[in-house]
Amino acid sequence: MISQSASHKAVRAVAAFEAIKGLVVLCAAFGLLTLIHRDLRALALEIVGRLHLDPTRKYPDIFIEAASNLTPRRLWSFAGFATLYSAFRFLEAYGLWRERKWAEWLALISGGIYLPVEIYGLMVKLTWVRAAAFVANLLVVWLMALVLLRSRARKRALIAAAHANKVPPEKSPNP
Repeated sequence: MISQSASHKAVRAVAAFEAIKGLVVLCAAFGLLTLIHRDLRALALEIVGRLHLDPTRKYPDIFIEAASNLTPRRLWSFAGFATLYSAFRFLEAYGLWRERKWAEWLALISGGIYLPVEIYGLMVKLTWVRAAAFVANLLVVWLMALVLLRSRARKRALIAAAHANKVPPEKSPNP
């Protein structure tokens, strides 16, 4: 188990991590909005050219084709979803910073949801980015599980102490 001070620091670290994720996605949403009313095919061709990629190869061609199919409506939709995701991350970060139990559970569940997808991605193709994302989410899930288990053990100890002292649990101090 981890100490209460370490638990506090771990929750704060996860809160900061979630806030950073929210900020990055929010910046991406604003970035998408700057692309509205631009020639995205020409922009994609310019990016492929600056990276010295062959536009007739598979992945540069997919990128160029995807950029060609983006409409202002789709860009607004992507930016809207990114903003909602960002708001979710900020809410989670706020709750974790304030050490709310719901946010600890939310961090555990939302981090755990990604793990099977990340494991599959690692099995398909091992890359540093995929490995880093997996390790980061695994660390968040592990830390939140430890914090929740420690909280539960502390609550049980208080209830046991209250019963031993014949003090009703509702009059015992909160954990």
